[in-house]
Amino acid sequence: MNPLVVLPILLPLLTGALVLMSERRGIVVQRLVSWLGVSALLAVCIALLVQASDGTVQVYLLGDWPARLGIALVLDRLSAMMALTTALLAVACLLYACGGWDRRAPHFHALFQLQLMGINGAFLTGDIFNLFVFFEVLLIASYGLMGSGGRRARMRIGLHYVAFNVMASTLFLIALGLLYGLIGTLNMAEIGLRLSEVSPQDARLLQAALGLMLVVFCAKAALLPLYFWLPEAYGRAPAAVAALFVIMTKVGLYAVLRVGTLVLGAGLLSGFAWQALLFLGMLTLLLAGVGVLAAARLRTLVAYLVLVSAATLFVAFALQRVDTIGAGLYYLAHSTFVAAALFLLADIVRRRRGRAQDWLQVVAPMPEKTLPALLFLLAAVSVAGLPPLSGFLGKLMLMQATPAVDTPWVWTALLLSSFMVVTALARAGSRMFWRVAPEGDGARADPVPWVQTGAVVLLLGYGIVMTVLAGPISNYTRAAASQILDPAAMIDDIRHSAPLHREPSP
Repeated sequence: MNPLVVLPILLPLLTGALVLMSERRGIVVQRLVSWLGVSALLAVCIALLVQASDGTVQVYLLGDWPARLGIALVLDRLSAMMALTTALLAVACLLYACGGWDRRAPHFHALFQLQLMGINGAFLTGDIFNLFVFFEVLLIASYGLMGSGGRRARMRIGLHYVAFNVMASTLFLIALGLLYGLIGTLNMAEIGLRLSEVSPQDARLLQAALGLMLVVFCAKAALLPLYFWLPEAYGRAPAAVAALFVIMTKVGLYAVLRVGTLVLGAGLLSGFAWQALLFLGMLTLLLAGVGVLAAARLRTLVAYLVLVSAATLFVAFALQRVDTIGAGLYYLAHSTFVAAALFLLADIVRRRRGRAQDWLQVVAPMPEKTLPALLFLLAAVSVAGLPPLSGFLGKLMLMQATPAVDTPWVWTALLLSSFMVVTALARAGSRMFWRVAPEGDGARADPVPWVQTGAVVLLLGYGIVMTVLAGPISNYTRAAASQILDPAAMIDDIRHSAPLHREPSP
């Protein structure tokens, strides 16, 4: 077993514990420990991506328990890519927080590390029950991060966020109980093997359990009609926290893709779920576009852009083709980085505009607006899917993989939502950076540390790298899509790496 597989979970856990023990030594020590942990995590994730690039599936059994009893971690191309995306995002979020905001947020660095632990665990686990456990870890950390340094409005929205996720977790437990009662295991690979053994009279009950599970995943990924919690929650969260939360919707999308292919490879969902997800994805895409147009604040606009990207990914994954999933995975990484950059940039704009904050309908002065305006232009071109940046390449690959003759509504939804996004971003940019009041009419702007602007530049730089290296990256994502759409080969690899059945020792 490769011990590197467990490190994306173990490193943030140990770093978080060290941060807690060093809190009395001051914020500088906490930052140092956090940076050491995130740097080590990034190095490990790069090494895991290199190892997974040849298509080998690696399994790590914690405690050497059999896969059907203990915690089995599985590394393939998809999980390695998701872990690296998380690590790259974490670097930028930590850089922004260290610009001074972390002083006002008790236990930020410890909660930040625990959040990374939960996210990486969800990407690497090979067991549905442990997927639930890691969901809860990342959610508990997110509750603390959501309320960090907050007052009335943020605490109220945070309470709604907690209540919604507690209800979703309850449904998840009910679905797990039903599934275990019917199949006798929650290991993903073994479930894939046992689906064919389910008796016909239990087929409907099994579909109900799997349907409940999909409802939970779609709630995490904010699919219509379960997306109403996201715009206010993300729009009210602190900038560095909202930027990190962007990857949380991708955890739900990852779970849909993983469970819908590896666990349900026998085709029980092919009759009803994928078509429903495709329809709901297109509907969410259009309504999120309307939300982008109607947003009154820049942060709310960015939150709706997160919904646009999630809906686009639902469409790509629900088509169940290698090319669409490969294009979707490329778009997933791009949309994560650019949405996070916009959350950070929205906070910079809010602080520079004084009392006007980030309200779009208010014309207010903005001192030293040239650099923020250029960064906003770069981010807007990328997130809207205009050439030549990675957003354009991701949507182009998706549309090329989706013949308009076969699925004309997909093209319609993608193009119409893109038009609404372009219109909304053009309006926001002109009101923020072009139509401004005389310099003396507003409150004095807060200074913005250079490291916070550097975090935005870093995230947008990721998108430029994805544009320059679009060929190799798209080849990798297509290979990842081929691997995940071949569940029989993956199950066979997992069985050879970690036997699913072991006789007890005499």
